[in-house]
Amino acid sequence: MDKNDDKLKDFAKLWLAHDGLWFRAIENKYGLKVATELDKEAWSRFSPLEAKRIMKRTGIKQGGGIESLIKALPERLYAEINEQEVVEDDKNRAVFMMKKCRVQDARRRKNMEPFPCKEVGIVEYSEFAKTIDSRIKTKCLHCPPDEYNGEYWCVWEFTID
Repeated sequence: MDKNDDKLKDFAKLWLAHDGLWFRAIENKYGLKVATELDKEAWSRFSPLEAKRIMKRTGIKQGGGIESLIKALPERLYAEINEQEVVEDDKNRAVFMMKKCRVQDARRRKNMEPFPCKEVGIVEYSEFAKTIDSRIKTKCLHCPPDEYNGEYWCVWEFTID
């Protein structure tokens, strides 16, 4: 790994640390429900921004279907610090799995309950996918508060009719 890869990974960790600290500050002051609602609002704006920048940087054209989404997912900041994989894909469907999640792994190390991120993830992944191609539908197959199975934290299905 070269110095720029280390630097990018460090930036991604710092970005995620800030996100977590912001969330915990809101949660501590106003509770989990309010923090989750505000987090959903933030992700509804950040996910399209991230998708558009990825598309511009990589030359992915809007409306490119599942193939374009599969190209964009590894370009996200999360991909630098989480272990993720597209486990199934064809022209009309892809299944994306988050095997290791830095947020959830940190909470486990601190003996905290998993963050129930399904609500936030639905907004995050739906908005990201729709920005790549408005025809893409997003469905959560597994995500906390669903029980962690030791193999993956969340699984998302993306389809085009």
